[in-house]
Amino acid sequence: MIIKKAEFIRSYSLGYDGSGNDEICVVGRSNVGKSSFINAICGNGKLAKTSSLPGRTRLINVFSINGGEFNLVDLPGYGYAKASKAEKATWDELMGHYFETADRIRQVIVLVDIRNTSIKDKQMLEYLYYYQIPFTVVATKCDKVTKSALKTELNKMASYLGLGKDNLIAFSSVSKLGISEVLGRFDDILKI
Repeated sequence: MIIKKAEFIRSYSLGYDGSGNDEICVVGRSNVGKSSFINAICGNGKLAKTSSLPGRTRLINVFSINGGEFNLVDLPGYGYAKASKAEKATWDELMGHYFETADRIRQVIVLVDIRNTSIKDKQMLEYLYYYQIPFTVVATKCDKVTKSALKTELNKMASYLGLGKDNLIAFSSVSKLGISEVLGRFDDILKI
Protein backbone atom coordinates (compact mmCIF):
# COMPACT_ATOMS: atom_id res chain seq x y z
CA MET A 1 0.00 0.00 0.00
CA ILE A 2 1.08 3.53 -0.70
CA ILE A 3 -0.50 6.30 1.33
CA LYS A 4 -0.77 9.22 -1.07
CA LYS A 5 -3.15 11.34 0.96
CA ALA A 6 -3.91 11.46 4.66
CA GLU A 7 -6.01 14.10 6.29
CA PHE A 8 -7.43 14.74 9.73
CA ILE A 9 -11.23 14.54 9.72
CA ARG A 10 -12.07 15.44 13.31
CA SER A 11 -11.95 14.47 16.98
CA TYR A 12 -14.83 12.73 18.70
CA SER A 13 -15.87 11.82 22.20
CA LEU A 14 -18.58 9.35 23.24
CA GLY A 15 -20.83 10.31 20.31
CA TYR A 16 -18.60 8.54 17.78
CA ASP A 17 -20.05 5.32 16.40
CA GLY A 18 -18.02 4.79 13.28
CA SER A 19 -17.52 6.64 10.02
CA GLY A 20 -19.10 4.31 7.48
CA ASN A 21 -15.64 3.55 6.07
CA ASP A 22 -13.51 0.56 6.99
CA GLU A 23 -11.38 1.44 9.99
CA ILE A 24 -7.98 0.46 11.25
CA CYS A 25 -7.49 1.78 14.75
CA VAL A 26 -4.32 2.42 16.70
CA VAL A 27 -4.07 1.76 20.44
CA GLY A 28 -1.24 1.67 22.92
CA ARG A 29 -0.09 2.88 26.27
CA SER A 30 0.44 6.56 26.81
CA ASN A 31 3.81 7.63 25.37
CA VAL A 32 4.20 4.53 23.17
CA GLY A 33 4.49 6.73 20.08
CA LYS A 34 1.02 6.53 18.51
CA SER A 35 1.20 9.97 16.90
CA SER A 36 4.75 9.36 15.65
CA PHE A 37 3.58 6.00 14.23
CA ILE A 38 0.69 7.64 12.37
CA ASN A 39 2.91 10.42 11.03
CA ALA A 40 5.57 7.95 9.88
CA ILE A 41 3.27 5.57 8.02
CA CYS A 42 1.39 8.47 6.42
CA GLY A 43 4.60 10.27 5.43
CA ASN A 44 3.43 13.48 7.11
CA GLY A 45 5.29 14.63 10.21
CA LYS A 46 2.56 17.09 11.15
CA LEU A 47 -0.60 15.02 10.66
CA ALA A 48 -1.02 13.81 14.27
CA LYS A 49 0.13 16.03 17.12
CA THR A 50 3.10 14.61 19.01
CA SER A 51 4.17 15.40 22.56
CA SER A 52 6.91 14.35 24.93
CA LEU A 53 4.29 14.16 27.68
CA PRO A 54 2.21 10.97 27.88
CA GLY A 55 -1.55 11.08 27.60
CA ARG A 56 -2.02 13.91 25.13
CA THR A 57 -4.51 12.02 22.95
CA ARG A 58 -7.71 12.49 24.91
CA LEU A 59 -10.33 12.00 22.20
CA ILE A 60 -10.87 9.68 19.25
CA ASN A 61 -9.01 11.24 16.31
CA VAL A 62 -10.03 10.12 12.83
CA PHE A 63 -7.88 10.42 9.71
CA SER A 64 -9.08 9.74 6.16
CA ILE A 65 -6.57 7.72 4.13
CA ASN A 66 -6.32 7.99 0.34
CA GLY A 67 -9.52 9.94 -0.06
CA GLY A 68 -11.69 7.61 2.01
CA GLU A 69 -10.17 4.23 1.11
CA PHE A 70 -10.25 3.65 4.87
CA ASN A 71 -10.02 5.63 8.09
CA LEU A 72 -7.19 5.44 10.56
CA VAL A 73 -8.55 5.93 14.08
CA ASP A 74 -6.29 7.06 16.92
CA LEU A 75 -7.64 6.11 20.37
CA PRO A 76 -6.53 7.60 23.72
CA GLY A 77 -3.57 5.91 25.35
CA TYR A 78 -3.95 3.61 28.32
CA GLY A 79 -1.70 3.31 31.36
CA TYR A 80 0.51 6.06 32.73
CA ALA A 81 -0.36 9.67 32.02
CA LYS A 82 -0.46 12.82 34.12
CA ALA A 83 -4.22 12.94 34.44
CA SER A 84 -6.78 12.46 37.17
CA LYS A 85 -8.37 9.08 37.83
CA ALA A 86 -11.68 10.50 36.61
CA GLU A 87 -10.12 11.61 33.33
CA LYS A 88 -8.45 8.21 32.83
CA ALA A 89 -11.80 6.53 33.53
CA THR A 90 -13.35 8.72 30.81
CA TRP A 91 -10.66 7.56 28.35
CA ASP A 92 -11.39 3.92 29.25
CA GLU A 93 -15.10 4.55 28.72
CA LEU A 94 -14.36 6.22 25.39
CA MET A 95 -12.32 3.22 24.18
CA GLY A 96 -14.91 0.71 25.39
CA HIS A 97 -17.70 2.65 23.69
CA TYR A 98 -15.69 2.75 20.46
CA PHE A 99 -15.07 -1.01 20.45
CA GLU A 100 -18.70 -1.75 21.28
CA THR A 101 -20.29 0.52 18.66
CA ALA A 102 -17.92 0.94 15.69
CA ASP A 103 -18.98 -1.77 13.26
CA ARG A 104 -16.37 -1.24 10.55
CA ILE A 105 -13.24 -2.10 12.56
CA ARG A 106 -11.07 -4.22 10.28
CA GLN A 107 -8.03 -4.37 12.56
CA VAL A 108 -6.56 -2.93 15.73
CA ILE A 109 -2.90 -2.00 15.60
CA VAL A 110 -1.58 -2.46 19.13
CA LEU A 111 1.59 -0.47 19.70
CA VAL A 112 3.90 -1.77 22.41
CA ASP A 113 7.18 -0.13 23.48
CA ILE A 114 9.94 -2.68 22.90
CA ARG A 115 11.75 -1.46 26.02
CA ASN A 116 8.79 -1.57 28.37
CA THR A 117 6.07 -4.16 27.79
CA SER A 118 3.57 -4.06 30.64
CA ILE A 119 0.57 -5.83 32.11
CA LYS A 120 -1.62 -3.12 30.51
CA ASP A 121 -0.46 -4.29 27.07
CA LYS A 122 -1.28 -7.89 27.98
CA GLN A 123 -4.72 -6.82 29.22
CA MET A 124 -5.41 -5.00 25.95
CA LEU A 125 -4.64 -8.16 23.97
CA GLU A 126 -6.84 -10.22 26.30
CA TYR A 127 -9.67 -7.73 25.72
CA LEU A 128 -9.27 -8.01 21.95
CA TYR A 129 -9.11 -11.82 22.10
CA TYR A 130 -12.21 -11.93 24.30
CA TYR A 131 -14.26 -9.76 21.93
CA GLN A 132 -12.75 -11.46 18.86
CA ILE A 133 -11.40 -8.20 17.42
CA PRO A 134 -8.52 -8.85 15.00
CA PHE A 135 -5.25 -7.18 15.88
CA THR A 136 -1.62 -6.78 14.90
CA VAL A 137 1.12 -6.01 17.44
CA VAL A 138 3.77 -3.47 16.46
CA ALA A 139 6.87 -3.09 18.63
CA THR A 140 7.71 0.62 18.67
CA LYS A 141 10.89 2.52 19.46
CA CYS A 142 13.11 -0.24 18.04
CA ASP A 143 15.76 2.39 17.31
CA LYS A 144 16.28 2.59 21.10
CA VAL A 145 17.78 -0.92 21.26
CA THR A 146 20.91 -2.10 19.50
CA LYS A 147 20.57 -4.11 16.31
CA SER A 148 22.22 -7.08 18.01
CA ALA A 149 19.68 -6.99 20.88
CA LEU A 150 16.59 -6.42 18.71
CA LYS A 151 15.81 -10.08 18.00
CA THR A 152 16.22 -11.01 21.68
CA GLU A 153 13.93 -8.17 22.79
CA LEU A 154 11.30 -9.12 20.20
CA ASN A 155 11.41 -12.75 21.38
CA LYS A 156 11.00 -11.64 25.02
CA MET A 157 8.06 -9.42 24.07
CA ALA A 158 6.39 -12.20 22.07
CA SER A 159 6.81 -14.64 24.94
CA TYR A 160 5.41 -12.21 27.52
CA LEU A 161 2.41 -11.34 25.35
CA GLY A 162 1.77 -14.97 24.38
CA LEU A 163 2.41 -14.43 20.67
CA GLY A 164 4.47 -16.24 18.09
CA LYS A 165 7.78 -14.46 17.52
CA ASP A 166 6.82 -13.84 13.89
CA ASN A 167 3.59 -12.14 14.94
CA LEU A 168 5.31 -8.86 15.79
CA ILE A 169 6.34 -6.04 13.49
CA ALA A 170 9.48 -4.20 14.59
CA PHE A 171 8.99 -0.47 14.05
CA SER A 172 10.79 2.83 14.46
CA SER A 173 9.43 6.18 13.36
CA VAL A 174 13.00 7.54 13.60
CA SER A 175 14.83 4.97 11.44
CA LYS A 176 11.71 4.12 9.37
CA LEU A 177 12.10 0.43 10.28
CA GLY A 178 8.90 -1.52 9.66
CA ILE A 179 6.97 1.08 7.68
CA SER A 180 6.76 -1.10 4.57
CA GLU A 181 5.71 -4.10 6.71
CA VAL A 182 2.92 -2.08 8.36
CA LEU A 183 1.68 -0.79 5.01
CA GLY A 184 1.82 -4.33 3.60
CA ARG A 185 -0.25 -5.47 6.57
CA PHE A 186 -2.79 -2.72 5.80
CA ASP A 187 -3.03 -4.10 2.25
CA ASP A 188 -3.68 -7.60 3.60
CA ILE A 189 -6.29 -6.33 6.08
CA LEU A 190 -8.26 -4.36 3.52
CA LYS A 191 -8.29 -7.20 0.98
CA ILE A 192 -9.99 -9.61 3.40
